[in-house]
Amino acid sequence: MNIGHEAVLAGKHVVIVGGSSGMGKATAKMAQSLGATVTIASRNLEKLASAASEIGDGVRVSPLDTTNEQTVKAWAAALGPVDHLVISASSAAHGAFADLPTDDLRSMFEAKFTGPYVTAREVLPYLQAGGSITFFSGVLSRRPAVGATGLAAVNAAVEALSKGLALELAGRVRVNCISPGMVDTEAYASMTSEARAAMYEQVGASLPVGRIGHSAEIAQAVVMAMTNGYLTGAVLDVDGGHLVRA
Repeated sequence: MNIGHEAVLAGKHVVIVGGSSGMGKATAKMAQSLGATVTIASRNLEKLASAASEIGDGVRVSPLDTTNEQTVKAWAAALGPVDHLVISASSAAHGAFADLPTDDLRSMFEAKFTGPYVTAREVLPYLQAGGSITFFSGVLSRRPAVGATGLAAVNAAVEALSKGLALELAGRVRVNCISPGMVDTEAYASMTSEARAAMYEQVGASLPVGRIGHSAEIAQAVVMAMTNGYLTGAVLDVDGGHLVRA
């Protein structure tokens, strides 16, 4: 049995929350190149417009604030039938356990766990049988780092949600989670170019592959999660070997 991604995604409606930048935008590009109809969503209208022009003709733009439940309900109802939902939108709050403000912790959980939870729930009535939901977590879920305990906890929560939904929604849609390592994205744009390059070099040198990741490599994993009908309840570690590094 040899079915290409093109055949599986052609004509399918792929909705990517967080599709205006980084790994979400890379996924949108790849899905559209494989024949899917793509809708990208995020809070930032300017970023959405820029991403749409980069992705090309045909991409749909749909503004969304996942932290506003009523807005999510109306947004989901306007989507029409959906074949694959990808939620790459994220938020990270760093700080020592004793120092991280509780409000920062709550905001991170709202953006990275509660928002995706509500979004998946509201899109579910419109998801076509045999479709999929793909969440995003991160390597800290199972290999925590000092100063990122809160982020590790929210990543672990997303992975538990993915596995639980894979069981609860069995026979209707498949549910998986992508756990990326460090990837060169706009998430680090606030750093100076020198500091960013130094961080990338340091982290990359610690990994078995000898470098950090690229957005397109994460997009490949998302496409696999969408198109492999035998995959559900999985956490795909696309991390350059982060979990097995010395």
